[in-house]
Amino acid sequence: MNRQAIKLLRLYLPALFVCMLLMSACENSLNDIQKIASKEEDKPISRSTGVDVIYSDSAKVKAHMTAPLMIEYADTPKPYKEMPKGVKILFYDADLKESGNIVSDYAVQRDKENIIEFRKNVVATNAQGQIFKSEELIYDMNTKKMYSTKAVEIVSPNGDVVDGIGFDSNETFFPWHMVQMTGAFHVDEKAVQ
Repeated sequence: MNRQAIKLLRLYLPALFVCMLLMSACENSLNDIQKIASKEEDKPISRSTGVDVIYSDSAKVKAHMTAPLMIEYADTPKPYKEMPKGVKILFYDADLKESGNIVSDYAVQRDKENIIEFRKNVVATNAQGQIFKSEELIYDMNTKKMYSTKAVEIVSPNGDVVDGIGFDSNETFFPWHMVQMTGAFHVDEKAVQ
């Protein structure tokens, strides 16, 4: 090699080495960024305590929801709101009288699907005074239907108890339909004779 080539090699070799180092560093940084972004996807965007929300339609109050804690996950393909410490919803009729309620230890509202899943110790009451108990109740806000695929117990004000697997109803819990139903009913013997 001549002197000119050696000079050029000495000049460009360190620059080439630095470029290769920077390129490999950029690749690692991009990988790190992708890893962080995927982990951040499931992180909450907001946390609210003492949640108190009024739902209305055409300026008429339809429901009142309270929850000790609501965590919103909006930066995900399917955004949702989680209520890990429970929720209570009161429903109102046209005269603003309570027409029913739902209480559960856990709930999640799935925004894109437009459903609310109530889980763990779900207790709901309708205007007729019937009490529904289950470990799951799903409210489809599009169809305005309530349903469950789990065991459900319904206790009437007169003490009648109905048990079954699978349940569906409108949002007022009346009338309702249950699959695989069994029950214990009080019968007035005087009325039968």
